[in-house]
Amino acid sequence: MEDAVFDIQNLSSFYGHKQVLKTIDLKILPRTVTSLMGPSGCGKSTLIRCLNRMNDLILTFRYEGKILYKGQDLYTPRLDVTDLRRQIGMVFQRPNPFPKSIYDNIAYGLKIQGINGRGHIDGVVEDSLKKAALWEEVKDRLQESAYSLSGGQQQRLCIARTLAVKPQVILFDEPCSALDPIATAKIEELIAELKSNYSIVIVTHNTAQAARVSDYTAFLYLGDLIEFGNTKRIFTVPQDKRTEAYLTGRFG
Repeated sequence: MEDAVFDIQNLSSFYGHKQVLKTIDLKILPRTVTSLMGPSGCGKSTLIRCLNRMNDLILTFRYEGKILYKGQDLYTPRLDVTDLRRQIGMVFQRPNPFPKSIYDNIAYGLKIQGINGRGHIDGVVEDSLKKAALWEEVKDRLQESAYSLSGGQQQRLCIARTLAVKPQVILFDEPCSALDPIATAKIEELIAELKSNYSIVIVTHNTAQAARVSDYTAFLYLGDLIEFGNTKRIFTVPQDKRTEAYLTGRFG
């Protein structure tokens, strides 16, 4: 088995005095899709935001335990957090394109890295939009505002923007919750294609989506990791009664 991309060890997290995660142990493997599922308030968004240190932006946040990213302590003071967030891209619940053109949304991350060669940027913009299955829909509209796109297109643009800076991991925090079924299907197809080159972690409240897109599934409840394993096994023979109850709709 390949080394884990993330090795989460005995992780607990707090917002002030409120404990959100309780001694989580979990490994995320390379080039797989791992779903974090569970009812609202179970800690899944907090957990995914620990993986690229987005929780650092919350003053009351603190943690105990350890997260290793490719064998390195993710929370070591020596770590360049800006570079970390380039390597570990994130796509949020609602599309959040910049108030710029479609082209400039993709080019932005390159330019802030000091990459200004027009030919190189043109190539990255095209390649990223193709990987996000959006190129054919926007190739003649690159100078239009990103806000002219539909919600589903905006979300794929945000994925393309993430891909442009060459991440190694992509985190999706309920990326389809604001989308209609057709747009959701496109995002799910895209996730399936991307996993051959990227490690993917997705938070979802939709059990059917977890079953469709993921190789591994973690079920969280009230801050505890109740069960983790191969998605097919979790959905067919869950080992914990709480997992079974959640999957059959008895709570959540």
